[in-house]
Amino acid sequence: MKPTLTLGPVLFNWPAERWRDFYARIADEAPVDAVVVGEIVCSKRAPFLAPVMDEVIARLAAAGKEVWLASPILVGSDRERAAMRDLVESDLLPVEANDMGALALLEGRRHAVGPFINSYNEATLMWLAGRGAVAVSLPAELPAASVAVMAKTGTALGLSMEVQVFGRAPLAISARCYHARAHALHKDGCQFVCANDPDGMPVSTVDGQPFLSVNGTQTLSHGYLALAAEIDRLRAMGIRRFRLSPQDLDMVAVATAFRAVLDGARSGQDVMAELRGMTAVPLENGFFHNMAGAAYADAPAA
Repeated sequence: MKPTLTLGPVLFNWPAERWRDFYARIADEAPVDAVVVGEIVCSKRAPFLAPVMDEVIARLAAAGKEVWLASPILVGSDRERAAMRDLVESDLLPVEANDMGALALLEGRRHAVGPFINSYNEATLMWLAGRGAVAVSLPAELPAASVAVMAKTGTALGLSMEVQVFGRAPLAISARCYHARAHALHKDGCQFVCANDPDGMPVSTVDGQPFLSVNGTQTLSHGYLALAAEIDRLRAMGIRRFRLSPQDLDMVAVATAFRAVLDGARSGQDVMAELRGMTAVPLENGFFHNMAGAAYADAPAA
């Protein structure tokens, strides 16, 4: 079975025009098979994307991409609950659930489960498959041994199992907005300051060491998770979907490089070298190798 290269949703607050143009280029140039779209971090950003959403979906579909709509990660108000219900019940496109409330609404319907839902054990996979899930994207912090167990179980259940192989690792989501607080603003009057950081706001320790990245209410890793050198091992485990999370760099080049690894045309080590030349952000794979997430193992463990 040909592996699927998935592009996850843009997590950052990009202007609508840039967001639209990004997906236009993905549609025309990127060798990705599936694209997940939608504002999933902050509902206050969604109205800015709404005028171009239909155009983006149509452009991606016309290019032959499998398009999924993403539900929000955290739903906390009546307005957000109503918007999530409208999204789920529209039935225009399949939905990737990123919140337990979305899962409840999707019961009995074909859907995917995003990496923001804690799928940590075989019993969870059985429960998800029984409710209509067809694909599950595993959390980024799982080590290789756990990924192998989950891939085997998921495959046996008929699930298409996915692992994020590029992009900042999502670590947490909160009802509070760290971005606003950092600028001495309240969440309700945030002035959309997160738009000033199209790749996330760097966070350092008290002694000045890079630590995390903040995106509105979301906490991400400082470095980019990069598992190009682990792809062969992931495929041997039974992983069939490989997710790229958009960052503020040439994602067409990133997708092209990962597609070449999946097709056997390039080595993962070669692609890792290319990625290091594309960004000053450190690359990391520590979680997969049962190390601190920010670490990087030069040689994949046997």
